[in-house]
Amino acid sequence: MPKNPVRHTLKRMGGRDPHEQNRASTPLELFFDLTFAIAFGVAAGLFAQSIAAGHIASGLLSFAFSMFAVIWAWINFSWFASAYDTDDWIFRLVTMVQMVGVLILTMGIEPLFSSIEAGHQVDNRVMVLGYVVMRLALVFQWLRAAKQDPQHRATCLRYAKYLALAQLGWILLIVLDTSISVMLIVAAPLFLLEMAAPMAAERKSPTPWHAHHIAERYSLLVIIALGECLVGTIDALRAVVSASGWTPDTAVVGLAGTGLAFALWWLYFILPAGPTLHRRRNRAFVFGYAHMLIFISIAATGTGLRVYALYLQGQAHIGEAVVAASVAIPVAVFTLTLTFLFAYMVGVDPRHMWLAAASLLLCAAAVALALAGVSLTLCLLLVLAAPAGTIVIDEHRARAG
Repeated sequence: MPKNPVRHTLKRMGGRDPHEQNRASTPLELFFDLTFAIAFGVAAGLFAQSIAAGHIASGLLSFAFSMFAVIWAWINFSWFASAYDTDDWIFRLVTMVQMVGVLILTMGIEPLFSSIEAGHQVDNRVMVLGYVVMRLALVFQWLRAAKQDPQHRATCLRYAKYLALAQLGWILLIVLDTSISVMLIVAAPLFLLEMAAPMAAERKSPTPWHAHHIAERYSLLVIIALGECLVGTIDALRAVVSASGWTPDTAVVGLAGTGLAFALWWLYFILPAGPTLHRRRNRAFVFGYAHMLIFISIAATGTGLRVYALYLQGQAHIGEAVVAASVAIPVAVFTLTLTFLFAYMVGVDPRHMWLAAASLLLCAAAVALALAGVSLTLCLLLVLAAPAGTIVIDEHRARAG
């Protein structure tokens, strides 16, 4: 009998074909994404507790800091894997190290929230340690690619250099016993360096990333983020049922929460990301960076639904307008970002602009009505009407045209 070959022997990182047919996400990438689902859930849950306690500013700062770290690490891994995924045993093991880094980072999110809320020294050591673990693993991957892909060696080395330099700064942040203001002063240039690194590295010889693969990777993380909306909906339903049993309000809350997640999903997939990114590869940076707001706004919508649940349970020390705003504002941010992304990637459509403006007005109206004492359930339905109305009009227009 022939000897069974080892399935994941070492392979040369020569760069994958950016025009490869039927390129799809690998099982390893899907497994990798699960760790980010956990991080999203922890950050959204802690943010909901902060809002419910009235600590909105500190909660927002902690949520933004943690979500940036999580999403940025995911973005960098996904683009690297699109160009250099060999799926050999080294690639798999280094990816596992990155997954460990995500889990360490997730363990550090709660201490970050607690310390910033207390207003004392910022306890970001565990979280930043997890981030550094992820990034140093990626530095190793870039160095390996630089050694094995002469055509893109300079680009890979630039990536490794800029990432390593940024990690020195983050390690300094671990060592320093910093206040909130000092953390922001130190972190701001590091954020800028992290975001500028891909543009600087790719300026002369872009890596061979695959447009349709990248589009699929982003869409899968959108779906993971939408899971937070469903978690928030279940929390709200449980709160309603525990307070008053199964009533018509229960059905309305379930419909509004689930419908909101479904509407955001529907709107996002109107964007023909794969074909457009394939034709306009020069717009990749804006495409990638704008999605950070997409991911954050979707996860924050789930946070808002959790806040609504806490309010129904009597565990939120905030007014009804704040509860409504915790759902309406993320939906508005999602609408604005997606409208911009569609206009940038496909072209400006005046009807999309008008629909976005109408959606923003409905979100603002929901907050105003909550302030006036209107039922929060009705306000939630009004927030749902914003994306749902856009879908109905867009579908009608497609059928008519």
